[in-house]
Amino acid sequence: MAEAGAHKLGPENSKLIVRAYREGAAAKLGHDLVIEVTSWQGVLEIGEDGAATSAELTADSRSLEVREGVGGAKALSDKDRADIKGSIDKKILQGSQISFRSTDIRTSGDGSYSVRGDLELVGTTRPITFLVSLDAGGHATASAQVTQSEWGIKPFSAMLGALKVRDTVDVELSPR
Repeated sequence: MAEAGAHKLGPENSKLIVRAYREGAAAKLGHDLVIEVTSWQGVLEIGEDGAATSAELTADSRSLEVREGVGGAKALSDKDRADIKGSIDKKILQGSQISFRSTDIRTSGDGSYSVRGDLELVGTTRPITFLVSLDAGGHATASAQVTQSEWGIKPFSAMLGALKVRDTVDVELSPR
């Protein structure tokens, strides 16, 4: 059981990763992307009874860094990484703040929690539910799927739609 109190999360002790996958007729030309959020902070509050009482996270969408490109016709260059970062910032997330605030947390009894709350992306707030595990040392692990179009985001596409990013991306939190 995790210790009671505020468990602070951020780049100094955890990694926040977004995985974006390619699809379309020309998918083999593109890359599945591993993108790290480098500026963010979160808090998971644990009560005296060991139950999580609240969870919050804020992230700077301009801090996303392309760490890896899997597959594709050629390896990602530094220019490719910069172009992808620019597209994310200007066309997709538009430099907006990303935030999450829990509205309900249910304890499963095995050290994990089902967390429901409001996720704000590009000015749109919608509910989302995901699982969080917290070990005795206060290290958190979580995963969620975000369907971009549900927040009004049009997934990136190129070559007249023959190469595009899948609408659903995976978001993962893990200890460093």
